Amino acid sequence: MPHIALPADMPGITAGLAFRPETARPMLELANVLLHTSGNDGFSSRDRELIAAFVSSKNTCYFCQTSHGAAASHLNGGDTDLAESVCRDYKTAAIPEKLKALLAIAEQVQIDGKNVTAHLVDEARQHGTTDLDIHDTVLIAAAFCMYNRYVDGLQTWQPRNDEMYLEMGKRMAEHGYRPRP
Repeated sequence: MPHIALPADMPGITAGLAFRPETARPMLELANVLLHTSGNDGFSSRDRELIAAFVSSKNTCYFCQTSHGAAASHLNGGDTDLAESVCRDYKTAAIPEKLKALLAIAEQVQIDGKNVTAHLVDEARQHGTTDLDIHDTVLIAAAFCMYNRYVDGLQTWQPRNDEMYLEMGKRMAEHGYRPRP
């Protein structure tokens, strides 16, 4: 049961966004810029969604982990194994070393931003990351700490319906996060 009077039929973050449209707009715009409109071929939307799902898994936010894992899976041809393996243990997941290095940075941001060291950044650079990749990884991880705490702090409804999350992930992957009129 949510802590405040949220729309009963809206899961996760959608309920909080509907409750306060004034804050929804900038939150959705940020998610759209970070996850959907990267404009950087070396750091795909799939990989950005994987970072969002990974940070959400570390924060134990079921709604965000599952929905963003579903978006990453949709962008990965519908294969759910990749998102699951990244959330379970990115170090052994079948992903490029560049993404592993970015996930190492995201992992430290999730704990405490001060844990991101020059060594982690140098390691990421050795695998071909750009300043934009590093910037966006830090911001994705930080933003998802906020989004996760928003969802869980309001105790939003987080149904256990795999089909709903797959459909939500498809919609997010294909259409992004722009606020709806």
